[in-house]
Amino acid sequence: MNKAAFLDRDGVINVDVLDYTSKIKDFKFLPGVFEGLKQLQEKGYLLIVITNQGGIAKGLYTKEDVDTLHTWMCAELAKQGITITEIYFCPHHDVSGKCLCRKPGSLMLEKAMARFDIDATQSFFMGDKDTDAQAAERAGVMSVKVVVNSEFKVPV
Repeated sequence: MNKAAFLDRDGVINVDVLDYTSKIKDFKFLPGVFEGLKQLQEKGYLLIVITNQGGIAKGLYTKEDVDTLHTWMCAELAKQGITITEIYFCPHHDVSGKCLCRKPGSLMLEKAMARFDIDATQSFFMGDKDTDAQAAERAGVMSVKVVVNSEFKVPV
């Protein structure tokens, strides 16, 4: 089985501007992200991003905008020798009704664990919100809570 570092995006990988990051021009990697992700990768962790993107449901941006941003983000990380195994995002928001994938739900983590044969006991979810910790707990994965927009530090 594999082990994974599940990572929230906004506030963990990039600066969370608290106003939905949906454009490349607004995306800024946090200090230490390149070094930290490289270390995790070298330790054998699959790097999987798990992110709520409720701005889609609110009509603030589109799924295509998110896909474009994620393609760019992965290309920038690849320039540093970092491979993101997969990105899972929930396009829903409570304003448009409940769903199973939005954190604190654990469906995105569960999908990743099934698809990539991930051992929950060897994995962790690094997030900056209580909903990240709740999703981790529901999926049986260790939660690592960080301060939003802080320097990225490897927790293991």
